[in-house]
Amino acid sequence: MTTVQDWLTRIRLGEDSTLELKRVVMHGNGKMAGPHPDSLADELAAMANANGGTLILGVDDSDKQVLGIAYAALDTVEHWLAELCQTRIEPPLDIVTQHIELPDAAGQSQPVIIVQVPRSLMVHKSPNGYFKRVAHAKREMKPDVLARLFQQRSQSRLMRFEEQAVPTTTLADADPLLMRALVRAHEGDPAIQMRRMHLTADDDGITRLSVAGVLLCTAKPVQWLPSAYIQAVAYSGLLNDPNDQLDAKDFIGPLDRQIWDAFDFVYLHMKVPARKALGRIDYPQYSLRAVFEALVNAVAHRDYSIWGGRIRLHLFADRLELYSPGTLPNSMTVETMQMMSMPRNELLASLFSRYYPVRDTGLGREYLMDRRGSGVDVILAESEQLSGKRPVYDDIADMELRLTIYAADLPGSSIGLCVV
Repeated sequence: MTTVQDWLTRIRLGEDSTLELKRVVMHGNGKMAGPHPDSLADELAAMANANGGTLILGVDDSDKQVLGIAYAALDTVEHWLAELCQTRIEPPLDIVTQHIELPDAAGQSQPVIIVQVPRSLMVHKSPNGYFKRVAHAKREMKPDVLARLFQQRSQSRLMRFEEQAVPTTTLADADPLLMRALVRAHEGDPAIQMRRMHLTADDDGITRLSVAGVLLCTAKPVQWLPSAYIQAVAYSGLLNDPNDQLDAKDFIGPLDRQIWDAFDFVYLHMKVPARKALGRIDYPQYSLRAVFEALVNAVAHRDYSIWGGRIRLHLFADRLELYSPGTLPNSMTVETMQMMSMPRNELLASLFSRYYPVRDTGLGREYLMDRRGSGVDVILAESEQLSGKRPVYDDIADMELRLTIYAADLPGSSIGLCVV
């Protein structure tokens, strides 16, 4: 635990690559006058783009004097800071704040705000560009440096984003019940098993959950990865019209639950006419096996590094549309999908194929994923056989992959048919 004396020592030694000092100036009307929000946003993003760091608000950076912040203004400054991190930095930056008292030159206690900025998984852009902390100052990154940073942080189709440590997490954030699917009682220390499976990672001597660890072993991955969920909407008509919306759900649990929750959503809302005259015969709109494969592929192969890129599932009267963030990995194209099996998230694909059994034997496999990479074939063949229309994959602006599965025509006008 950092003591008051520790903070005073750091302040006395001055700014460095992980410490920034800023005085706070208030207008007479109680609003912020300084520091300038754009400049401070640049400083915070620069720390996140480097190795993280600490900002102390209420200390003059020129003479290192503790000036403090008026007690009545602490909430105002805190709100201003949070708003700055959300609106002036892209993607928004998560910070941790702490209010403490430090003695000024006269020995009087003055409140200051300690702002901890973790090293980010993402590359952040601030109002004046892309910056990185170098020594005691921010430096705008040249194109080649920026390109390398994007590669290191896996926002340019690298395969290992899922194995990176997630700042602020610890092994204690993993749900013991969810870990049971992966950790074997006879294979030794659970912590070692988690590390062996790359579900945890070392972060400067601290054991953190990896991206995959958060996605599989926490009850709400969105707490750390806000875009890691499935948004599902069912419409009565053919258009994305709020007036036609029948149901909407966000599935935010661990990845395996997201798959089953989305699967149940489709099953609930698709129409299944049945003939009863000569024994019940169902006529479903969609092949459930194809729907299952599509959802597993979307969850396992999406690009989790894209900020704001949630999976979207839209059910219309005549089709199902599934949007997955990220273009196809490893130079794959829509045309070569059937011939190649190159998962973006190799770790997730491997664990899905070995540790997560399916709950319904009618889906044609034992585990969530098939190591043979036959999912696309199943989606295309079974859907076309049922509806007479071949599903369509579209690469949208090199940012999103859309799968359209057409619904089978419903024989609702035939004698002896009822819709369930």
